[in-house]
Amino acid sequence: MLTSQERKAKIRSVVRVASGNFLEMYDFMVYGYYAKAIAAEFFPSQSEFASLMAALATFGAGFLMRPLGALVLGAYIDHHGRRKGLILTLALMAVGTLSIAVVPGYAVLGIVAPLLVLLGRLLQGFSAGVELGGVSVYLAEIATPGHKGFFTSWQSGSQQVAVVFAATLGALLHKYVSGAHMTAWGWRIPLLIGCAIIPFVFLIRRSLAETEDFLKRKQRKNHPSPMEIFRSTMSNWRIVLTGVMLVTMTTVSFYTITAYTPTFGQQVLKLTPNDSYIVTLCVGLTNLLWLPISGALSDRIGRRPILVSCAMLALVTAYPAMSWLVGAPSFGRLLAVELWLSFLFGCWNGAMIPFLTEIMPAEVRTSGFSLAYSLATAIFGGFTPLIATWLIHATGNKAMPGAWMSLAALCGLLATLVTLSLTHEVNVEVEPAPAPAPAAA
Repeated sequence: MLTSQERKAKIRSVVRVASGNFLEMYDFMVYGYYAKAIAAEFFPSQSEFASLMAALATFGAGFLMRPLGALVLGAYIDHHGRRKGLILTLALMAVGTLSIAVVPGYAVLGIVAPLLVLLGRLLQGFSAGVELGGVSVYLAEIATPGHKGFFTSWQSGSQQVAVVFAATLGALLHKYVSGAHMTAWGWRIPLLIGCAIIPFVFLIRRSLAETEDFLKRKQRKNHPSPMEIFRSTMSNWRIVLTGVMLVTMTTVSFYTITAYTPTFGQQVLKLTPNDSYIVTLCVGLTNLLWLPISGALSDRIGRRPILVSCAMLALVTAYPAMSWLVGAPSFGRLLAVELWLSFLFGCWNGAMIPFLTEIMPAEVRTSGFSLAYSLATAIFGGFTPLIATWLIHATGNKAMPGAWMSLAALCGLLATLVTLSLTHEVNVEVEPAPAPAPAAA
């Protein structure tokens, strides 16, 4: 049983490590929310569709750097420590965010402007490639016995705080800044606010303590070098590939109900910007509710029952729910569908994050986790807004984002079943709940 002082120390550690994760997701959300304005500023075209696709492709391009960041920075963290690596990723993220926030538009710099935005997105993606894995592993390693699911749920929980913050800010801006001004300069305000938060996050993350689990492994004479970590990660390709399939469900569902919602609500459903931002705000709040509940429940009943149930529900309901929504678009229907998908995402991810840390071998835990997460995001999740927009355009069916999510759910379900055989070959760390204290005499 933790003392009051130890409990407070744990809470402070969770806040410190999750703060950078909040900032990383906030920056990604802001780009997705203001894709239409960014398209007009940096990718002008006679075709609004072509301009929007270019902006969304640049959004997705950042995710292509994630696998490289996962390998390079993941090996660095597994060798040099969680604390040093998380500070490094924050610094790289700051440079990428600042470059997008202050770059003049196409009218001033010409083709150089979108290239600089692309460079900023690539740098953001490189740092983000290991941010999620580094945070998840850190939280898993400081978790008290029997509570790993609850602790690691705050990796994604901090992202939901970012979603809520960004959506609230978006609603306020659209209320007080005219549409013409939003397109001209208003979209830069959220990015500049993100830049202003960076020094604060850097200061609190500097005080992070290294995890005891890592320190014990580093004291061993055979502590692996970065190159050995890289080779070991590659040799565990089957586990990494399974992790990719698990994370595909996470990334596709998350970006569908968050980053893509404002664009989908306004461009496809023809709802007001305020309606879209309010729905996204509610989604962030409900995500934040379900994630720790699911994480804690997975500590009690196991990860797989929750993963199988959520994947099957998403597989059979995502497309019908989306068809019902587009049949008669309204604020109420959008809210109902998004909250249902939020429930599925939150329950899935609350159990999936600790599960992924458990199936990864300890010596490559950060590298393996980060590589699986970044590959899934790069190939599927990060391009979800682009893919959904293209599917609707190509088929004329506005419900196609639901079909895309169902396909992701199928990947998650198959991966969960595959782990039944994989985990016989790796050291799965499932910690039992702490024994109850003896009764007083």
